[in-house]
Amino acid sequence: MGPMRSTRDHGTRRHVTGPHATGSRAISAPLRRRLAEIAWASIRHGLAHHRSVDLTGRAFPPRLLAHQSAFVTLHRGDTLRGCVGSIEACRPLVEDVASNAYAAAFEDPRFEAVRAEELPELAVHIAVLSATTVIAFASERDLCAKLRPGVDGIVIEHGERRATFLPAVWDTLPDPAAFLRELRHKAGVPPADGWLDLRVWRYTVDSFAA
Repeated sequence: MGPMRSTRDHGTRRHVTGPHATGSRAISAPLRRRLAEIAWASIRHGLAHHRSVDLTGRAFPPRLLAHQSAFVTLHRGDTLRGCVGSIEACRPLVEDVASNAYAAAFEDPRFEAVRAEELPELAVHIAVLSATTVIAFASERDLCAKLRPGVDGIVIEHGERRATFLPAVWDTLPDPAAFLRELRHKAGVPPADGWLDLRVWRYTVDSFAA
């Protein structure tokens, strides 16, 4: 599966409420704070300079320089204000967070760009993703049985159509069949299309407030 970046991989409610690190090494509290600082710095830099913060020449711990992907979600109160992320790890984690924080604030096509006066009311959440692993299945029922509600983020691909739901979407779609039905709808895969042509991956996340 090639690189994937998406603005539509979330629920419609605040969904990153605590740590989940089932499939990857958890981010320590000091490194979480460092990533949070970078996310906020990128948003503030974007307000002033209309681009993500430049990290060139700055020193970071090896854990943050490892290639890993992340989603950054913004809320203003209980309202979604932006969400952008990467599925495939193609750059250092710290760069992915900086880039996606800027994109969530200013490039999510569903929303107007964040304004300076919104910052005091803005909440930022970061979800660091594990690597994806393929789920082999023989039928819809078999696939549903293999999903882990509340744990798995799921990517589906059918032809050139792809979509993902973060694990937090289980909060609003706890039934595996409904979860998959909505994910297929999001990807634009008609109900009449068979399951055997569908490719499915899972991942887990380490999620925290910034």
